[in-house]
Amino acid sequence: MSKTELRLTGSGGQGVILATVILAEAAVLAGKYTAQSQSYGPEARGGSCKAEVLISEEPIAFTKVQNPTLLMALTQKSLEQYTKKLPDSCRILMDDSLVLPENIDRSRVTALPILRTAKEEIKKAMTANIIAVGAINSILHLVPDDVLRSAVMMHVPKGTEALNAKALECGLNLLERQQETKEGAEREDS
Repeated sequence: MSKTELRLTGSGGQGVILATVILAEAAVLAGKYTAQSQSYGPEARGGSCKAEVLISEEPIAFTKVQNPTLLMALTQKSLEQYTKKLPDSCRILMDDSLVLPENIDRSRVTALPILRTAKEEIKKAMTANIIAVGAINSILHLVPDDVLRSAVMMHVPKGTEALNAKALECGLNLLERQQETKEGAEREDS
């Protein structure tokens, strides 16, 4: 991996910015170079939100994401808005409640129950961003999981450490759990 460019999108209040801060912190802890930025609509909470992070083994000359390696979308609006001009090599991580635009090649898409896991397993919708951080790391293997755990603990509010640790573990295992479920369903069908 020479440079990974991540664009995380959703709505204000979903913790998309914090997710990129945590990913950037984890990269620094792992001895990598990083740059993080964000933008959101004037409504802030509930409006569109985009945050980006670059992670590199070498110094970063230009600090804006130009060719995303991965786009994550937590809302339908952000999925539709930010999939318009993606490079063909960009992977897409989306919440499985969203509808993929027809022009997107499904082979590059991973749809995971990020929001549902936050609500049903963790019992706190606000942990979706931490679940997403874990899922992103399980897909891209950006940093060792223990480094990511440290970065999460550095940035979550005091008193929520156990809750967020559980959310991170769910995120780290979400892709594997989905694959096991799919394989089990395929065995039942045959």
